[in-house]
Amino acid sequence: MVRPAVGIVDYGAGNLFSAARALEEVGANVTVTTRPDSLVDGVLIPGVGAFASAMEGLKKISAQRMVEERLAGGRPVMGICLGLQVMFDKGVENGVTTAGLGQWPGVVESLGVTPLPHMGWNTVAHPNKSRMFDGISSEARFYFVHSYGVLKDRFERTPPLTPPLIGWTEHSGRRFISAVEDGPLWATQFHPEKSGRAGLALLRNWVASL
Repeated sequence: MVRPAVGIVDYGAGNLFSAARALEEVGANVTVTTRPDSLVDGVLIPGVGAFASAMEGLKKISAQRMVEERLAGGRPVMGICLGLQVMFDKGVENGVTTAGLGQWPGVVESLGVTPLPHMGWNTVAHPNKSRMFDGISSEARFYFVHSYGVLKDRFERTPPLTPPLIGWTEHSGRRFISAVEDGPLWATQFHPEKSGRAGLALLRNWVASL
């Protein structure tokens, strides 16, 4: 059986090798690179840290063009944590607004609750028809570590995604987007590579879709 080829984008935001190990465990051949080969089956954009510095790193390697070209051809891209956040229109941190990759409407901002960061295990309320969560219990818990996200009450005032395959999670009474499945573009706010069996099952679903 041929193992799908996955390119993990190294743009200086870290969290590369735990993702690589997890993807290899679920059946992918993985390369960590600043410029994924156009022939790879899937591209993963991981990341931890600040929105503005992430976008600076992504711009240096022309990631926006790479993502747009892949998605225009229906070729899979996945984002994890900061890799989800940069897919939205913009991020606001410490009063500074930074343009994102603009694949989805929405603003990444502070969760605005106590305690922060939101760190530890939590559930995801996801659509039943989601391929991302196929075979994964609604009670499954995933590992989060973040202080920013796209808030539900703010997102509902923006144009909806088509199709609206969105997962939601709640922390200290505030609901935020924790997963999006939009055709060939998937992303999670949590870290599937650090989420045990449930996280590996989700990554296996992605690798199987490549």
